[in-house]
Amino acid sequence: MNKIQLRSFVVILVVCLLSSLFALAGANHGAEWKGYPVFYWCVAIAFAIQWLAFIPAFLAQSERFYDATGSLTYIFVVFFACYAAEAADPHSILLASLVVLWAVRLGSFLLKRILKDGSDSRFDDIKPVFFRFLLTWCLQAFWVTVTAGAALAAITSSAHVELDWLAILGAIIWFIGFSFEVIADNQKRFHKLSGDGQKFIRSGLWSVSRHPNYFGEIVLWLGVAIIALPALSGWQYVTLISPLFVWLLLTKVSGIPLLEAKSDKRWGKDPEYLEYKKNTPVLVPKLKLSR
Repeated sequence: MNKIQLRSFVVILVVCLLSSLFALAGANHGAEWKGYPVFYWCVAIAFAIQWLAFIPAFLAQSERFYDATGSLTYIFVVFFACYAAEAADPHSILLASLVVLWAVRLGSFLLKRILKDGSDSRFDDIKPVFFRFLLTWCLQAFWVTVTAGAALAAITSSAHVELDWLAILGAIIWFIGFSFEVIADNQKRFHKLSGDGQKFIRSGLWSVSRHPNYFGEIVLWLGVAIIALPALSGWQYVTLISPLFVWLLLTKVSGIPLLEAKSDKRWGKDPEYLEYKKNTPVLVPKLKLSR
């Protein structure tokens, strides 16, 4: 085993350990199924789905269904949580519906994109290396576990709560974030199909933020966390890290840093791009007030 393989294997162990600790927190005061907390089952299922999907993906050296698998995992674990915890109250149904709606929309969008493009260049150097490619699937399971953690903890919580003003506030915030993400994604897709497809996008929501879709993603998970809050207790509050985790992932790891570097490489000498980058916030939209 070379250094890259060994390093990837160690990170896999760390990811599994962190997921286990997160499962312990999320399962606190939670419902059980077959003698084990439902939250445990959700985390185990998330990893099992990724590992099963990894096998044909590695054999075929393909990442085409990576994002779709992630979205399907969200949907499956949420439905399982509702079933196993017998959560049929309006609060749980609201949380489950918002997560499923987001996953269906994003999953179908990403699937259409990868089927059209044929491949994702981010995986070119990763796919041939067994443990490095497996790590990406483990990270996706961890992403599902932590991102949906607050919703899963609330759905499986033994303390069922009524819909209140926090649920309304959270739903409004979720809708704002979801709208930002959907509109921004569609604006970028239409831009690529237009005659200006080879030029960087700076219209619509992209005129007030360089990554409005990611802003929407962070905001919608904040909304989910707010809705989940009243049903949580004890160590379950740890799951409220969800929106912070999404922010860290998108702004420091796999989202904005990669796209910014790619854009700089492609348009870094374009005066219009440099002006756009100078005057447009990287994430939080800048309101432009007309005089």
